[in-house]
Amino acid sequence: MIRRRRTKDGGAAMGALAAVGLFAAASCLAGPEAPQASDAPSAPAGPPSGVARWLNPATAPFIPIPEIDVDPQSGVTLGVIATFIDVNDRGEIERITAPDVFHSQYFGWGAGISMYGYPSEDSQWLVTGSIKERVERGFDARYLAGQTRATPLSWSVETLYDINGTARFFGIGNETPDYNESTYVKDRAALVASLGYNFTPQLQLAWGTRWRRVDVRPGVLSGIPSIGTLYPDLNGLGNEHALEQTLTLTYDTRDSAIIPRSGARYLLYGGFASRSFGSSVAYSFFGADARCYFPVAEHITLVLHAAARYMPSAEEAPFWALSSLGGDRSIPNGQEPLRSDGADRYVDENLLATGAELRTRVAGFDAFGTRVSLELAPFIDAGKVFSNGFGNPLSDMHTAAGIGVRGVANPYVVGYVDVGYGRGKAVVFTGINYPF
Repeated sequence: MIRRRRTKDGGAAMGALAAVGLFAAASCLAGPEAPQASDAPSAPAGPPSGVARWLNPATAPFIPIPEIDVDPQSGVTLGVIATFIDVNDRGEIERITAPDVFHSQYFGWGAGISMYGYPSEDSQWLVTGSIKERVERGFDARYLAGQTRATPLSWSVETLYDINGTARFFGIGNETPDYNESTYVKDRAALVASLGYNFTPQLQLAWGTRWRRVDVRPGVLSGIPSIGTLYPDLNGLGNEHALEQTLTLTYDTRDSAIIPRSGARYLLYGGFASRSFGSSVAYSFFGADARCYFPVAEHITLVLHAAARYMPSAEEAPFWALSSLGGDRSIPNGQEPLRSDGADRYVDENLLATGAELRTRVAGFDAFGTRVSLELAPFIDAGKVFSNGFGNPLSDMHTAAGIGVRGVANPYVVGYVDVGYGRGKAVVFTGINYPF
């Protein structure tokens, strides 16, 4: 398995589904079983035992998965993941537990564990943590309830602590060159909560609050200038904190919040961080996000996505609160994908982004007691950041195109490997959940 980076969402579930895919491919290559020489009916085969039990994803208690991280920013990481999957009587995944041990090129030996829980279609939880010999460590815990909006209230809570020793900054603007690259240690902590009132299962108004503390420290990677050396006057250096308040109006007709095949979701949001509410910085923002799903055939879904974010007041905003383009997923009021570059490749006050995928189911097989589908998804991303008026929305857009390979275990789990190409280079991303 190849993992582009150690995200808080990525390793365990994607590792399990990637391993299942390899086993399925091996089964297909083996070809059909030879016919019996005798016409007499044979006794039904019993469950595999011994080594065969470990090589069959339908019966293996867990599978040791090679972990190979080839991220151009974080260097080479090698390790092994042991993935355990629990399913219910309906063959649906209820829990994924995945401890791992690894070695980082920059920060030495490390260990971690990822646990994902899917008690029902209405709720989810996760707990992940990892630590390395030097610099990097992290912890994340999250719980979501009321995802189907069948009850009047939906809510979520999350706590996060993370130290990233390989963060990058290229400057502010839509045309920042690669040779402006700098590095820094990003030490962050966050507490996040949201509470939504559901007028109907489709219409929701939610209040959200997010406290985050970000300490931007000098870089520790040799050969790359530290952020304070190249950008000594940049807003956001050192230790800052922000308490954001956000209102979000959602209209959602999707047939599933996690694995949608039809319908649409539309968001309008606005919010601020103010010194009057205890922040050390101040800024405001509003934006919109649209995701539409069209079932063009039984196993084919066309997905269209568009997003915009605008910051009316950003003079005191730290660089880590600006609109961000880059990486592999869309997070409203967070970042938008450009799968030819890493996260936060382009940052500025405002953002426009769009994208499309054609998700096609090409195979299905039983693994770990559940049903797994294999999808191929050609995709295209486009977007830009800017600080003046919107102007021509199609000018100066960065673009990326590629192919995604997804393992889908209905109704809750999607693991992906996306290969994107743009600006003359290819980039690999892995993780769980669809990009949008």
